[in-house]
Amino acid sequence: MVAIAIAGYAFADAARGGSGQDARNNLTIIAPAGAGGGWDSAAREAQQAIRANGIANNAQVVNIPGAGGTIGLSELTQMSGDSSTLMMMGITMLGATHVNGSDVSVDEVTPIARLTDDYDVVVVPADSEIMTIGDLMEQWRADPNDFPFGGGSLGSVDQMIITQMASQDGIDPTAVNYIAYSGGGELAVSLLSGTIKASVSGYQDFADQVEAGNLRILAVSAPEPVPGIDAPTLIAEGYDVSLTNWRGLVAPPGISDAEKAELESIAAEFIDTPEWRDALARNQWTDTSLIGDDFARNLDEETELVDGIWAELGY
Repeated sequence: MVAIAIAGYAFADAARGGSGQDARNNLTIIAPAGAGGGWDSAAREAQQAIRANGIANNAQVVNIPGAGGTIGLSELTQMSGDSSTLMMMGITMLGATHVNGSDVSVDEVTPIARLTDDYDVVVVPADSEIMTIGDLMEQWRADPNDFPFGGGSLGSVDQMIITQMASQDGIDPTAVNYIAYSGGGELAVSLLSGTIKASVSGYQDFADQVEAGNLRILAVSAPEPVPGIDAPTLIAEGYDVSLTNWRGLVAPPGISDAEKAELESIAAEFIDTPEWRDALARNQWTDTSLIGDDFARNLDEETELVDGIWAELGY
């Protein structure tokens, strides 16, 4: 963790130093997670849309992984006044700050734009005897401690969905045998090896293995059926769970109104490109874009929602 922090400070110093360090000339997008995850994928799709349309001359992505994005958040809060940096974030970061007892929060940064919604799916190995959500809950309820359930980092939307399912079926949320992984690739490997019996994560984390016939989707966490995902909703299966794995962009604290407006313009411009629309279609993301103050209000609402979920579940 020390090494990550040192690297982050060096990155922050580099971002502040030199000439021409405005967002249109040198834009950095922090992905507060490792390569290949949802935040990294969204950051790189944004980078490609920005580059392809000349929205910024030099757009780069920097990974600062760890602790559900809170290490990246901590770095961003220390970059006050840096108007050439954005960070990808989302609902998982809100949960991670709550569950991990983080000493930083999203209240300290500058909301720029909400981008997309992405729905989670409940998945088991294709050769599992678990064929439906009812089967899963019956086996899980029989011995929660002996039912390893995998998902993303602690506090993630994956863990929220799993814990809500448990609570609604009479399983003590604190007894859930939850195993946190850093990415969807690791989750798929663990499912196929039998390390975990079931998993919840974003559809794209499992799409290749589902299409190959190695994994089976039992349900999706959307309020309504999702085109392209052949599975019922958790609501249709009797569980009032429809959390959205949304993603957005925030900037460091301490930037001026003019600098904030410029970053909002950059976000609005790349959201409107053919490249970004293609990314939405390829990844089965839903466009739920909100810019500036609209996103700030939405972020307050989402923070209250997530804090309420974890408080209700005893965390």
